[in-house]
Amino acid sequence: MSPPEITRTHLLELLFAAFNRHDGSAVMACMTDDVVFDAAAGPDTCGRRLSGTTEVRAAFEATWTAMPDVSWQCTRHAVFGERGISEWIFRATTRDGQRIEAEGCDLFVFRGDKICAKSAFRKERPLQPALGTNEAAS
Repeated sequence: MSPPEITRTHLLELLFAAFNRHDGSAVMACMTDDVVFDAAAGPDTCGRRLSGTTEVRAAFEATWTAMPDVSWQCTRHAVFGERGISEWIFRATTRDGQRIEAEGCDLFVFRGDKICAKSAFRKERPLQPALGTNEAAS
């Protein structure tokens, strides 16, 4: 790996540690002021496009608020010049106690030592029963 690729891989590690701490300031410190985030779901071909630190941070904070236990278990990061990918398992509990657990990935574009674009993809999977539901049904 080249020195920029090592730096960018480390940036992805820092980013996901911040996501899992639900630390908006640390997440946004990894991104440019004009960052573009394409959410996994939304009305457009790209999902839902958000631009700039205010919109992007608000979207992340809304996710943390709606699902306080949300986490991304990273299984791999790879950087190829100005582009990167992170593979992960998304886990969360909905307000009514159902669980989400699905693989996904983010595609990144870097400018210098920061992320200027993030595009999220997550497998669509039925909600899983609340923890303890299967045991009670047995």
